[in-house]
Formats: sequence, structure tokens, C-alpha cells
Amino acid sequence: MNPILLTQSQARKIILHAGGLSKKAQFGKGREAVYKVIDHLGYVQLDTNYVVERAHHHTIAARVPGYKLEWLEELQTDGRIFEFFTSDSGYLPMHNFRFSLPVKEGFVARRKALTQAEINLMNKVLDRIAREGPLMVKDFENDRMEASSGWWDWRPSKIALERLYLDGRLMTTRKKDFQKVYDLPINLIPDDIDTTMPTPEEFARHVILRSLKAHGIAYAKEIAWRARYIKNNVVKKELEKMAEEGEIYKVTVEGLKTTAPIYMLPGYKNKKIELAGDAFVLSPFDPLNVFRHRLRDFFDFDYQIECFVPEPKRKYGYFSLPILVGDTFVARMDSKADRKQGTLIIHNLHFEPGKLTKPMIEKVSDAIRDFAGFNRCSGITIKKSNDKAALKAIRSVLF
Repeated sequence: MNPILLTQSQARKIILHAGGLSKKAQFGKGREAVYKVIDHLGYVQLDTNYVVERAHHHTIAARVPGYKLEWLEELQTDGRIFEFFTSDSGYLPMHNFRFSLPVKEGFVARRKALTQAEINLMNKVLDRIAREGPLMVKDFENDRMEASSGWWDWRPSKIALERLYLDGRLMTTRKKDFQKVYDLPINLIPDDIDTTMPTPEEFARHVILRSLKAHGIAYAKEIAWRARYIKNNVVKKELEKMAEEGEIYKVTVEGLKTTAPIYMLPGYKNKKIELAGDAFVLSPFDPLNVFRHRLRDFFDFDYQIECFVPEPKRKYGYFSLPILVGDTFVARMDSKADRKQGTLIIHNLHFEPGKLTKPMIEKVSDAIRDFAGFNRCSGITIKKSNDKAALKAIRSVLF
């Protein structure tokens, strides 16, 4: 079958619809909409950065107006979602639990040989949790023999807990202060959940379908990357098989200077997608923003989260958030939630090249106001911008 030819506009519409950003409340509102978002995306990345509200809450709030932070905890308590490390740490729908097992097996296979002392400590930790119930790192004695040398210099009991979490003998939930609570899987996995190990081919097909459902169209290398921790990564081989069988389609996109294979689901071949033109303030860890090359290729937007960039080399700010209107990234907003003062401080509101219409200004202003409310901030301060006219217009709407 010959590849399907897409225009750049068609590609963007497919990507945004698949990502739940074709309009506000694409999945509805309320707690059930939160589950629908996680189930559709297959994975919502978790991050600890607290300059503004954490990434997993931010990703959901962008898609579920009126989102309440406690809904995520309630869904986990109800056994409908769970936390695990796939390509990164995040929340997944519980009915996909069996597809976390090859990743856990992969972590064990890649792990260097453990000493007998390390094995003994892991067994002691496991035994305590089995006897006493869910425990946190602070519940274990400080067993560090030397002073800490840095952020990732964990003490032995913390290392033991994380190893048991990654190999699947423990699972985690979170307290309201974001601290991990470790527990046995038997206490967290509902009885009706399938826990059988999938074959490498089953796992690969799951990753392929999950990726295309969430991203609309995707490069083979992106899909394979999401399975990089497993043994026998056969994603690229299964992609070819599925394309030959018509389960997925190969596509080409006008204007792309690449011969790398790109795929999409058949459902998008004749699907008519209308974008509402709504504005979204997005997390750096939003599924739309994870791969920098995708933003360049499909949206002509060169984006990099600069908290990982040395301060002298930053162009836009420490935690710059992309602002999307319709199918165009119009700005990036370096902001911080001053929770004591109840103020969203926008250090830098940088506008991309291109004309902002009055309706777009109003939508961006509304998105900023909603984002402030999501961060429990009643006030907004904008310190600087590269476009004085746009800033004046936004201030006139906001203030």
C-alpha cells in the first residue's frame, strides 16, 4: 500500500485531535473526564518540578476545565490508574497493567548484579511492608554510612525501595505532599485485572497502538523509543507487519525533509477534524511537547525546556510554557506561582513571529487567567515581553 499523503495542516489537525487539544473539554468535564484523558493518552508523565503546578496535573487541567487535583488521587485509590516508569514515570490506566510487566523484566535484565547485602536489604524491606502495610522512605532508619554527596545520592533503604518498585515487587501511591508510599501489588491491583506476561509481539503492538492513539501520527523511532527499556524490542518489526496487514497506515507529510517512516491509525484517513481555535497553556512535559523534533517538523516551533539549560544560555526563562492557539504556537510564558502571595508571576511573555488578532488575544488572556486559577492564584503579574503592543492588549483584557 502506498503511503497516504498529508498536508502540514492535516497533520497538525490529526496530532491535536489525537492529543485531546482540538477544543476545550474534548473529553468532557469532571472526574470521569480525567480517567478518559489518561485512558486515551495511555500515559500522563509525572514530574516533581513545582515552579507551577506539577506536570501531571497541568497536562490533565489543560484538557479538563475545572480540574481538581484530588481527582487523580481518587482514581488511583479506586484502582483505575496506577503509577509506573515506562518511558518516563507517569500514570497509566490499570487495565493496561500487564503491559508494564515486560518493562519490569527489562529493568531486572539491565540491572547490574546485586551483592548479597543488597539482596538481604531488599528482602527485609519487602518483609516489613508485608507485615506492617504501606510505608514511606522516612519509615526506614537512616542507614547511610557516609554523608550525602548530592540529590541522587540515595541511602540504601531508598535504593532498595526503588529497585523493588522497578522490578514490580512493590507499587506506589502518593500522599498530598507528593511523597511516595510503597505497598504490595496485591493490595493495589483489582482482582479482575489481567496480570499475565504479554509476548514481545503483543507488547510491541500495544506500544504502537497506544502511541498512535495518543499522538495521531508518529515516527517509527518515537514509538520504538517508548519501549527502550524492554528486552527483545521488536517494535519496528511489528510496525512493518501491521502496515502490511492494513492495521496502521504509512504516511508522508508535505514539506518534511525526511524519509523516516511515519505512521497513523486508519481511522484518521477520512476523518474530518475541525479545530475550535482555543488557547492552551501547556506543560513542558505535555505529550504534545515531549519530542522537540515533532514540534519543529509539524508546527515550525523550536522549543526546549530551559530548566535543564545553564542560566547564561537561557533564551526565554527557567520554566517556559508553550501557548497554543488553534494549530499554532503563538507564545511561551516563563512563569512561577507565588503561592504565599497568591500571584502568578510571568517573568517573560515571549511572542512568536506572526500577527495576533483581537480574538486570539482574548483567548490567550482567558487561558492565562484559567492557568492562574488552576495554580490557586488570584493575581497575575507580567514583568516583561518582547511585544509591547500584544502585552498592552493582554493587560487590557486581564486587568
